[in-house]
Amino acid sequence: MKVTRLFNALLENERTSGMLLVICTIISLALANSQLQHGYLAIWHHPVAGNNLEYWINDGLMAVFFLMVGLELKREVVRGELSRRDQAMLPALAALGGILVPAGIHMVFNHGTPTHAGAGIPMATDIAFAIGVLSLLGSRVPLPLKVFLTALAVIDDLGAILVIAVFYSTSLHWGYLGGALAIFLVLLALNKAGVKHLLPYILLGVVMWYLMLHSGVHATIAGVLMAMTIPFGDGSSKSSSGRLLYFLHKPVSFGILPLFALANTGIVLESDWFNHLFTPNGLGISLGLIVGKPVGIALFCAASVALGVAVLPKGIGWRQLIAVGALGGIGFTMSIFITILAFDDPHMVVESKTSILVSSTVAAIIGYFWLGSVLPAQAGVRKAQV
Repeated sequence: MKVTRLFNALLENERTSGMLLVICTIISLALANSQLQHGYLAIWHHPVAGNNLEYWINDGLMAVFFLMVGLELKREVVRGELSRRDQAMLPALAALGGILVPAGIHMVFNHGTPTHAGAGIPMATDIAFAIGVLSLLGSRVPLPLKVFLTALAVIDDLGAILVIAVFYSTSLHWGYLGGALAIFLVLLALNKAGVKHLLPYILLGVVMWYLMLHSGVHATIAGVLMAMTIPFGDGSSKSSSGRLLYFLHKPVSFGILPLFALANTGIVLESDWFNHLFTPNGLGISLGLIVGKPVGIALFCAASVALGVAVLPKGIGWRQLIAVGALGGIGFTMSIFITILAFDDPHMVVESKTSILVSSTVAAIIGYFWLGSVLPAQAGVRKAQV
């Protein structure tokens, strides 16, 4: 299977980024539960331009993250692993199963309760963490399995974006929303007219983000809409889309996501923090990520292959596919992001974040050891000998 240099660069960045996110999370948790607690937490609540720093990270910088996600989605759909129906169906249906089953588990525990809005939390897969854990197994992991997990996580992100846009928008302000959509149409017209210079797209994209910020639809959606309008060209690293995607990877992977982790994982753990895992919301998140993700992915993959809708990629067996499904339970970034949108109650937010961190860690450990047990031990040696 041919893999572009851009894909390899993406994979390598996400390996390192995943490790950095782990480090930032550990640092944030340690500082939030130390004698430096008040000073550390005060940093993120420091007022900046009418709101606090955490707000601008979550509503401003994360729009850039969603811009990158949108560019990745566009690349995969136009020329990547999702451009052919036979390649796209398996990860697409796997992602659907990994969204519906965890959400259903959460709803079973939380239907009719104040925490029902958290159903979107266990839907997400953190691509940086998942690829980071997968990379620990080195050359033993066949390339088709890496591609499957990447495509699965990318489609999963699309599902999360749609969920945010539909279910986590507040009361709409039609004037601002209309203005944002008008800017979007202008950007599409620029694309249609063959404008390849990035500057007008970026400037108008900032205006669209500002209007979206006040519209009631979450501002990060502006990043995805902007990505859809960037000229794709031939999809190479020299195209407008390719240049912007390449430029964004390092600032997002080594700047924005670590800042997001630091700002949103400073959880003050009380003596009874473990009880958070056994509330209806905690159980819905934990079981959704740890059990719902691999079960949903496996069931939908099995059904799609049995019905002839999709086929297993060459070099991937069922045991490997199901094991990598466990890595889908690493929610982290997107799960925490949806938590912020779902709940205003600080107690519910802490409860959810605690469940996400514990569940994502458990999913990573299960996925790593499970996948390690079903992969050939000497794959790297055989490759070297060839």
